[in-house]
Amino acid sequence: MIRDTLSVPTGEVRLAVYVSGPRDATPIVLVHGYPDSAAVWEPVRAQLDTRYRVIAYDVRGAGASDAPAGRDAYRLDKLAADLAAVANATCGERPFHLVGHDWGSIQCWEAVTDPAFVGRIASYTSISGPSLDHASLGLRGDQQADPRAQAAERLNYRQRPAGGSIRQTLKSWYIFFFHLPWLPELVWRLGGARMWPLWLRMTERVRPQRDPSQMRNALNGLNLYRANFVDKLLHPRSRHAHAPVQFIVPLRDRYVGPALSLGLERWLGPYERHEIDAGHWVVLREPVRIAAGIERFVERHLGDHDAPVSPVPLNARAAGG
Repeated sequence: MIRDTLSVPTGEVRLAVYVSGPRDATPIVLVHGYPDSAAVWEPVRAQLDTRYRVIAYDVRGAGASDAPAGRDAYRLDKLAADLAAVANATCGERPFHLVGHDWGSIQCWEAVTDPAFVGRIASYTSISGPSLDHASLGLRGDQQADPRAQAAERLNYRQRPAGGSIRQTLKSWYIFFFHLPWLPELVWRLGGARMWPLWLRMTERVRPQRDPSQMRNALNGLNLYRANFVDKLLHPRSRHAHAPVQFIVPLRDRYVGPALSLGLERWLGPYERHEIDAGHWVVLREPVRIAAGIERFVERHLGDHDAPVSPVPLNARAAGG
């Protein structure tokens, strides 16, 4: 299948966007995580682009995309504007199905809960990346909920394994490390980037293709953590999804615990959740399985979203709760 490469402007940067599949087919947009580039999606793309228009892009600072100056340029509202620019350039007025992995999933929640994207996102598949707002509200315990919502929340949290918050805190050690000054950069420069494929082979049992932008992905992507985590922990917003949501939950994920996708009905409404026996980089290890999960959900949400809608404003900022 022929793959086209586009350069899409958004704000102060240009993004490298990769498109394949039949031009008139249903569009699926894939958003990668950290410290990856869009190349991480190639095995999944190969399973989908005979039937769908598959779009992936290097997020700002990664792969062949430009890196903006300053930490604030990596805030979630900027990342949502990037998605809008890519969707407008590749899908036109057609709604698209959205898939995110790791940090790609985290950033996609901003769009899935932003009223500016209503009618544009036909479905959302989240893999190993929670909404920072939902996760932070869950940790804090939202006192602004009405009694019925609080009762439902208590019922939902009973589904979560005992000690889940402690286990997730331990899994999230790297987030604290990435907030340290200069030390994470030093680790990546002194061998972390070179050893990254070996780490994936040891921990995930995958053999990824060498990514020539690995160092760049890792160093620039630290800004994703530093620009967003503390802010969302201190100032979470009540954010409601406007598209159908499914979670693909790898039960052997070293970084994101299964509990983070439980008890979210208050913000998502009814949603689907599929647990699989896999690790965090399941998109590389089991692309056939992941593509099948994406396709099943996409096919269930065709039809109601086929009518063209207005493009997403590129300067749209996420609405606060």
